[in-house]
Amino acid sequence: MDDLLKLLADLQISYERFDHPAVFSCEESDRLCPPMPGAHTKQLLMRSKKRDKYLLAIVMHDKRVDTRSLSKEYMVQSFSFASPEDLRRLLGVTPGAVTPFGLPYDKKHEIEVIVDEDAWNVGQFRFHPLTNTATLIIDREGFEKFLKHTGHAFTVRKIPQKTLYQIAIKTAPILS
Repeated sequence: MDDLLKLLADLQISYERFDHPAVFSCEESDRLCPPMPGAHTKQLLMRSKKRDKYLLAIVMHDKRVDTRSLSKEYMVQSFSFASPEDLRRLLGVTPGAVTPFGLPYDKKHEIEVIVDEDAWNVGQFRFHPLTNTATLIIDREGFEKFLKHTGHAFTVRKIPQKTLYQIAIKTAPILS
């Protein structure tokens, strides 16, 4: 985290820091973290089945991403969540600490960054600083400057969300 904070200072990107207990999910964050400004987001690193496409999706914490629709849009067979090994190799993090602040580790620019427009419109983001025991609040302009520094382009778009029907079907008990 110290290297990241130094980089942000060198780039003259301001942030607000909140320390908190380790959190591994948005639900834990809701319970254990102090109130913070900015879009309460989650970052999902997904990979295509062939492992030739990686997406870092930044979405509101309560959004359930429709990976099937997303895979059709990107013309890949399917997307699944990246493995712990992928997280370590591409972002330098462990599960529970996924963050765009790990993009400097992606030297080959394998990751494409997409930001859901609902999160973008808030104007500030909550991101872990390579550890899940703190959160940095960064504004949209600072985030753009950070991405430019890493050489990662990004797209702001409506990321497809699972419908209530899709969620109900997946969680419905099987009757025999």
